[in-house]
Amino acid sequence: MLYKKIAKPVLFGMDPEKAHHLIIDGLHTFAKLPGGRGLLRAMWGVRAYPELESELWGIRFPNPVGLAAGLDKNAKAVPGFSNIGFGFMEVGTVTPKPQAGNELPRLFRLPEDEALINRMGFNNVGIEGMKRNLRNQGQRTIPLAINIGKNKTTPNEQAEDDYRACIQALYGYGDFFVVNISSPNTPDLRNLQHGDDLSRLLAAVKDEIHKQHARFGGREKPVLVKIAPDLTPQEIEYMVETIVRSHVSGIIASNTTIARDGLRHANRGETGGLSGRPLTERSTELIRTVYRLTDGKLPIIGSGGIFTAEDAYAKIRAGASLVEVYTGLIYEGPDVLQRINRGLRTLLRQDGFTNVSEAIGSGQ
Repeated sequence: MLYKKIAKPVLFGMDPEKAHHLIIDGLHTFAKLPGGRGLLRAMWGVRAYPELESELWGIRFPNPVGLAAGLDKNAKAVPGFSNIGFGFMEVGTVTPKPQAGNELPRLFRLPEDEALINRMGFNNVGIEGMKRNLRNQGQRTIPLAINIGKNKTTPNEQAEDDYRACIQALYGYGDFFVVNISSPNTPDLRNLQHGDDLSRLLAAVKDEIHKQHARFGGREKPVLVKIAPDLTPQEIEYMVETIVRSHVSGIIASNTTIARDGLRHANRGETGGLSGRPLTERSTELIRTVYRLTDGKLPIIGSGGIFTAEDAYAKIRAGASLVEVYTGLIYEGPDVLQRINRGLRTLLRQDGFTNVSEAIGSGQ
């Protein structure tokens, strides 16, 4: 209520990217204040429900609702986001070298469609900058995924070097890693989703994970692949087959879309990736397809157009083990996390499930 009545009108009256930075900087600063993290928990923390706890890849998730990559690109506000009710979070996409991203403006709201369009272009401080941010924030309270990509100037033939560099620099800081080959805002990046390029890239990533595991010890950290929703059925089938053969740990479905079906707002003509409500059904269907193609044996994180508990539950029943929000948080505010978790608990009970893991794929 505080967000919708006070914060949102102010933020939506600003340039979208300036509002974005205000949120990140504000959470970063607030979490550093004496008692700041506790106050964040008091205002927006989500009650712990045993029914929503799960374990995946040896990692405990207090609830299944995470923050998608793209909001905290540089891992600057991890303590802040960790204390407002997320069950886990992704930071990034990070690239080996810092890069400015695409020209401004590059982020657009579509309020009538409950959507965003972005063509940010992996703007980030690079692996050394992210490492500094994570090193200075102390112990985390939720699992952290690091989303990794290649620099714009790196040709696809050398892409594996960039992904290796990200893992080498940041292996000690993340709980799992996400290979981003599906952003529409880096030229030719999506070509890495297909053919031998994908096999070679994932082989290199897994090899680097093995090397860093040998160096650090402990549990080998999982690697997931984030895929696009703009694929033909044949492309999805071949891609999933390649991913399974590569022995990665899971799939995130999905990234933003380049489709513009049914949009009403004037910003619908802007180039970039579309997120939010228009992606809800598209991403859920992709989850259902991936779950079927993998016989439910490869964990899926569902992302795209989650605004309500019903949206999240549909993705879980389609086959997602966890879900992520981004645009829904921008439009609804931190209270959306409480509503989704409370609603999920109710929906699980209505269907006779005692834990969220039992509902995974039940809608196939």
